[in-house]
Amino acid sequence: MAFARTGSVALLGVDGVVVEVQADIEPGLAAFTIVGLPDKAINESRDRVRAALVNSGEKWPLRKLTVGLSPASVPKSGSGFDLAIACAVLAASERLKPASIERLLLVGELGLDGRARPVRGVLPAVLAAAEAGYARVAVAAATAAEAALVPGVEVLAVRSLRQLIALLCGEPEPEEPPEPLFGCGPDPALAGLSLPGLGVRHVDAADGWRKDLSDVAGQFEARRALELAAAGGHHLFLKGPPGAGKTMLAERLPGILPPLGQKEALEVTAIHSIAGLLPAGRPLVRHPPYCAPHHSATMPAIVGGGSGLPRPGAASLAHRGVLFLDEAPEFSARVLDALRQPLEAGEVLVARSAGSMRLPARFLLLLAANPCPCGRWSRRGDGCECTPTMVTRYQARLSGPLLDRVDLRVEVDAVSRSALLQRDTAAESSASVAARVLAARERAAARYREAPWGLNGEVPGHELRTRHPLGPDALRDAEREMERGFLTARGLDRVLRVAWTAADLAGADRPHRDHVRTALALRGTAFRTAPAPDPCF
Repeated sequence: MAFARTGSVALLGVDGVVVEVQADIEPGLAAFTIVGLPDKAINESRDRVRAALVNSGEKWPLRKLTVGLSPASVPKSGSGFDLAIACAVLAASERLKPASIERLLLVGELGLDGRARPVRGVLPAVLAAAEAGYARVAVAAATAAEAALVPGVEVLAVRSLRQLIALLCGEPEPEEPPEPLFGCGPDPALAGLSLPGLGVRHVDAADGWRKDLSDVAGQFEARRALELAAAGGHHLFLKGPPGAGKTMLAERLPGILPPLGQKEALEVTAIHSIAGLLPAGRPLVRHPPYCAPHHSATMPAIVGGGSGLPRPGAASLAHRGVLFLDEAPEFSARVLDALRQPLEAGEVLVARSAGSMRLPARFLLLLAANPCPCGRWSRRGDGCECTPTMVTRYQARLSGPLLDRVDLRVEVDAVSRSALLQRDTAAESSASVAARVLAARERAAARYREAPWGLNGEVPGHELRTRHPLGPDALRDAEREMERGFLTARGLDRVLRVAWTAADLAGADRPHRDHVRTALALRGTAFRTAPAPDPCF
């Protein structure tokens, strides 16, 4: 038989599209053509596949060979089609039985020596295969643990093309030589190293569990805001001089967030698999991710994009986790304003000439900034060399529409000498705070069990005002702030969300006036000029 087909997957953002890989051999001058909208990496697979087959002891058909990737209208990229192309060619040349690969989906790159190499995006590829009805997939052995996360799919861990041929033909598996030193080990991105080309630094979420909240000296108001942010999924803005502890607080935020559920963990793992950032030996991301891009990061590095088909940026890498923008006013204004869409919708829509796609980006945003360019500005006016114009221009880099989407705004004062040198035995650990956060989230999830959201920070304001009314006279202070022009309609919705989180932390059935006053004080409205009440949680 001169025709055979098998399956592979094309990745469009974080979604996979099953592709039928067809091979046809006809009499004629020896040639190898790939059709179906392939990119440069797929076109180069002609040389990789030919060398891999010959070096694996197989014969290359010296006839006219055409490989088609269907549907042809879907853009296809990457080297993950090598295994499927090689098997389709072998089946068309009658080395393999076509029936043995017709319902087998293959994802992996081939080395010139025939070894199977890992590729990015194996988890979303196998998820797409399972949805399409495939029961067996073959992947490189290095990504077999990632593929096995999908239930109901038999995973063939392949070390080489020779081993795969033996498995499909029922022959004894050959002994594979050990991996050479220069070929073993994960890709640098998989080890969590920095990506200077993108300006994105990926921090393993487990680091957040080793950095304890009790290490932070003082800053009780900032701690309170951090707990509210974690419990309700509220965005947070920390403003204060250098050395006050803003970065320390941000790095400890993942440590008080609950572990990801199974569905959320698969979402996050799929995104990190596409980006090539899965930690070696840990195929499933179980803790909320933490991304802290440098202020020189470009627009594609933050919201996603790049040449050809878009790839996830820091906003998507922080999905279900924390996106920390240190020195936020130093970021490009275009980059900051581009975050307004994912803050509202929980996803990024990226349009390119090769296609448009939606990337999930439901993250907890944490902004940190100095009060002025030199960082020494204070209400007393001492120690700062910046002119009033410089201070105003610096603070205006964070636009009003962006800050209006931030629920909590806290001024972090410099740490006093006594607080820094004396050990604070009353400081709570991350474990204690995380227990309260988990309990508050469980209360919110029970309240919204029939709704599509689970956190107070995700609930539309209309729902809170109509279906979840507050206690008597609870909104009196918020109404006054709206009349004075210090609170917008969107701001009122966010005050309600924070008030519900404060009530959940306190174990109250619904927010009362003190909870609303706490939300107003932490939002940084003019209400801060009045004495702020003690938190009710």
